Amino acid sequence: MEVRAVAKGIRISADKARLTMNLICGKDIIEARNILVNLHNKASRIIIKVLDSAVANAENNNGLKKENLYVLKCHVDEGSVIKRVIIDSRSHTGRNDHQTSHITVIVAEKQA
Repeated sequence: MEVRAVAKGIRISADKARLTMNLICGKDIIEARNILVNLHNKASRIIIKVLDSAVANAENNNGLKKENLYVLKCHVDEGSVIKRVIIDSRSHTGRNDHQTSHITVIVAEKQA
């Protein structure tokens, strides 16, 4: 049985989040959380919240035990781009794009 948690529209570049996300794919839940706690970047703080949400969904909605869970799949998709105008030299206007991403974590129970 798989349980998922999704965070949409997160204000971080998908490329930056993927670097952190690739570290926890296929790992045990406790090991994955320890990896994320010891990383000091914005992506790890966001992914911890999504991972905790997936674990809580598995425990509360499906009755699975936390000790038996592992990260089955995890991926980061690009979201919409927030476009802002910035004033350039000689009264020209430029663009300042802000990237967003959708973060998905899927956990499953280990087979005995």
